[in-house]
Amino acid sequence: MLLYIIRRICLMIPTLFLTSALVFTIMELPPGDYFESYMAELQAQGEGVDKAKIEFLRREYGFDKSPVERYFMWVGGMLQGDFGYSFEYQMPVTDLVGSRIFLTILVSFATILLTWLIAFPIGIYSATHQYSWGDYGLTFFGLLGIAIPNFLLALILMYLANVGFGTSIGHLMAPEYIGQPMSWAKFRSILSHIWIPVTVIGLSGTASMIRRVRANLLDELQKQYTITAKAKGLHPFKALVKYPLRSSLNFFVGSIGGILPEIVSGAEIVAIVLSLETTGPLLIKALQSQDMYLAGSFLMFLAFLTVIGVLISDIALAALDPRIRLQGESVR
Repeated sequence: MLLYIIRRICLMIPTLFLTSALVFTIMELPPGDYFESYMAELQAQGEGVDKAKIEFLRREYGFDKSPVERYFMWVGGMLQGDFGYSFEYQMPVTDLVGSRIFLTILVSFATILLTWLIAFPIGIYSATHQYSWGDYGLTFFGLLGIAIPNFLLALILMYLANVGFGTSIGHLMAPEYIGQPMSWAKFRSILSHIWIPVTVIGLSGTASMIRRVRANLLDELQKQYTITAKAKGLHPFKALVKYPLRSSLNFFVGSIGGILPEIVSGAEIVAIVLSLETTGPLLIKALQSQDMYLAGSFLMFLAFLTVIGVLISDIALAALDPRIRLQGESVR
């Protein structure tokens, strides 16, 4: 196991290097750069453009150099903890993203926890009571949750809250706490607002996981080892939890690699609709304005979380299912 982990960590280095080259290439593909977009925006608004200042900023941030030189400057800065400067917000990327990452992680972890607490009991019940009225009812609500887009549900809740109660459910905190340092009063305000985005974001994920738990558990319950365990008089709960449920969780553990980047990226469209102070809207705006250092740092952080998540997923799968061998030996 230790040798496997070391080998995978060594493979992560060229993987992240190639990912950084790909991310930088994609950021360079659109014509122009942030400064040209900024000049076009000023001209569209009828404002004057100080070309000398623009040229100075280009030289200051290395845009007068070749793409290869800028790439190595960018990678070298990230290795030293310098993720660049956001032209759009006129501040370092680390200062800009810091406060939003905490809120994003808080919302995402609460959503994941709510999804697991609801999906697993319902999925197990639905699988063990196949074709019952409860199974049909839960399956219907699951399909309804998958069919309704998250952003549409957010719009519906915003309309009902505005019309029915005369209040806005946007933002993650009361307006007076936006942009203020963290305090106990601000944290309580976040906790009082967080249940709405958690419910909206978690709806489709919960419905989808219910169906996956049900489908995988049904497949395991029909296998011979489960039937044999029941025939030998093993307690029904133990026969369910120890063998078929454990084997049916492979899909869940295998999805950990995608959970970590989702924690940071968040549900971007829902965050925009509800005006959440998370990182998702920041990433989309950076991509639209060609704020390359901000967008590139986000994408590289997501890539790093992905490779870490895949490593954790592989190790957890091997621990969960003894049929999986990390070294690839054949099992007779």
